[in-house]
Amino acid sequence: MAKIIPFCAVRPRADLADKIAALPYDVYSREEACQKVQGDPYSFLRIDRPETQFAPDCDMYAPQVYEKARDMLWDMIRKGELIQEEKRAYYVYELVMDGRSQVGIGACASVDDYEKQVIKKHENTRADKEADRIRHVDACSAQTGPIFLAYRSREGIEQEVREAMRQAPVYDFTAEDGVTHRIWVIDREDSVERIRREFEQVQSVYIADGHHRCASAVRVSQMRREAYPDYTGEEEFNYFLSVLFPDDQLMIMDYNRVVQSLNGYSEEAFLEKIQENFDVERIGEEPCRPRRKGEIGMYLTDTWYRLTVRENCYTGDPAADLDVAVLQRVLLEPVLGILDPKTDGRIDFVGGIRGLGELVKRVHTDAAAAFAMYPTDIHELFAVSDAGQLMPPKSTWFEPKLRSGLLIHRIEQ
Repeated sequence: MAKIIPFCAVRPRADLADKIAALPYDVYSREEACQKVQGDPYSFLRIDRPETQFAPDCDMYAPQVYEKARDMLWDMIRKGELIQEEKRAYYVYELVMDGRSQVGIGACASVDDYEKQVIKKHENTRADKEADRIRHVDACSAQTGPIFLAYRSREGIEQEVREAMRQAPVYDFTAEDGVTHRIWVIDREDSVERIRREFEQVQSVYIADGHHRCASAVRVSQMRREAYPDYTGEEEFNYFLSVLFPDDQLMIMDYNRVVQSLNGYSEEAFLEKIQENFDVERIGEEPCRPRRKGEIGMYLTDTWYRLTVRENCYTGDPAADLDVAVLQRVLLEPVLGILDPKTDGRIDFVGGIRGLGELVKRVHTDAAAAFAMYPTDIHELFAVSDAGQLMPPKSTWFEPKLRSGLLIHRIEQ
């Protein structure tokens, strides 16, 4: 039973929403972030990446950097550029990319549900990346970037969403990347109560994207519980900012692989070797996009091949049978010697948003071969999470990305 509650968001003044909204902090390098915010007095990236306000040689993890984030956030609130909602609400958040719409609910999810594994993860987090967001959330006393959650669709929630979308949105803008963002406020008491009750019938919620933001929010909650041992459980720090999408709304893109060498194999010997576990079909110059699970497109020199996984490669285990896991287990590790894709410099990952042309480009510049994957299905993600297992790194690429700064959750005591 999931506890998904309405909250009083801090959000942009309507005329500034498109100027404030920013892509998630972790899609930029430090240099890219600095360039992005240069001369921009509104972008929320300034707050999510406060090191952009300091000299390039400044330690981006220094205390004064996080204090700067806090000061800029509160300065925007004082100026009225960000406004505080006075009434608890749920928020309908629609994203439209390439004509395709997906609609979720902005809300706060329970830290207790995360700890009890009602909210389930599918990947591990890195301590250094967690530490950065812990300091950021703690210094700001606010969660500024929503965690992308998924759940099995419920008609009662969808009815309330459709009803809300009949009204005019509070925000409606198209960002520079072509993605349209619209937000509606649901604050009518009967609608709020119905959504809350509907979520109580949801047995499991899944982290789709934002594992580090989620783990960091939970750690700050634990720190504040330690600081306030008489906490009731209803304080804002017991919840974390989320946007929850029903499973039938989500699109997962492919997450492709490029490798730097053939591990000493000639091209002919490599093609012969991989036929032990794959049916190999030469396609030619036409890009080979996988059509179904179990198919992999491979680009080698100037030629595309279709690899079809043989049935004997499957185990019945939900994590081991992901296409990215099969590729790792029967080709990348035993043939190319890539034992740990998280640390091996001979492999790189290319998000599907870049298209198959990027794989061709890489092979013609700095790689020996590229593998185009069929996208992981959301129900595969559910199955792995339900089994208490973890996915291989870079298994899912979700698009479009939620914007930071449109919904902010304050967590002061």
